[in-house]
Amino acid sequence: MKAAFTCLLIDDDIDDQEIFQLALEEVNTPVTCNTASRCTEALELLSSETIPDFIFLDLNMPGMDGKEFLREIKKDEKLSQIPVVIYSTSSDPKDLRITRELGAFDYIIKQSSIVSLRKILERFFNRQQINNSN
Repeated sequence: MKAAFTCLLIDDDIDDQEIFQLALEEVNTPVTCNTASRCTEALELLSSETIPDFIFLDLNMPGMDGKEFLREIKKDEKLSQIPVVIYSTSSDPKDLRITRELGAFDYIIKQSSIVSLRKILERFFNRQQINNSN
């Protein structure tokens, strides 16, 4: 079955990448997801590969952080159209406000439980399918 959505996960934590991928495998919507461990790596992928439907972005990254990455892609006409979902451990309202101001599409707080994350991702992708069908 062809994936309904494609995404790019940008996260330097291998454990968080694995939890995200495992949760995606259990989501009712077929999703193909590539990963990048650094924002600079993600920019290279975005310039050389097919543009994903969504980007899931950690804020606390080495080198270029998530906020800098958001600023960078919003400068590019093609990349600025990709919805960016912040995927972070931070529940600080300031981070939520700043990332919204920078153009983030949504904000998901990281879950240590695959079941919890799967439920959040299912709601997210179900909403997107409904929006795409309207």
